[in-house]
Amino acid sequence: MAARHSLSKFTQNHCCQLHLRHLSAKPFDSSSSSSAPNTSNSTKLQKETNLGIEEDAAPTSGISRPLSHILKELNKKVPESLLRVRTEPAGFSVKYIPWHVANRIMNLHAPEWSGEVRSITYSADGKSVTVVYRVTLYGTDAEIFRESTGTASVSDSGYGDPVQKAEAMAFRRACARFGLGLHLYHEDIE
Repeated sequence: MAARHSLSKFTQNHCCQLHLRHLSAKPFDSSSSSSAPNTSNSTKLQKETNLGIEEDAAPTSGISRPLSHILKELNKKVPESLLRVRTEPAGFSVKYIPWHVANRIMNLHAPEWSGEVRSITYSADGKSVTVVYRVTLYGTDAEIFRESTGTASVSDSGYGDPVQKAEAMAFRRACARFGLGLHLYHEDIE
């Protein structure tokens, strides 16, 4: 249980405030994000950033919940509006959840989650870096964790440094082991 208290006071307060504002909302309900007619781009972005949740949603229960409830929410299909698509070097497209969206979803459905980098390893030839990341969920009945890896090329000149990219990949994969965005691994992109 010591890891549970490793969150900073700011993070704990932010998670509590976020959760209390949004506890009764249903962010993956398709009617919540498409019900407003002719919204401006900034309003649409705000709704997507808030995962389609109205700011004045009233809390209906405490923060902690049983793990089965948390996992049920994390296993719901993520709306298309929150996904991004990238083209791989081989020429095929891949849908993914950006790390900051995965982070917000985790904060919403599992506000007492924690994450940590377990190791950073450079390949023997120095051309890639691999990060092992652990995500832990805390429920009222138990706590569980999942770990995953992410690897990035050191020579990739895209946005961010290689460790940052590998960490984001490992974080998203560890979240997928709880069911977040798992449906993306089973979809075909044309």
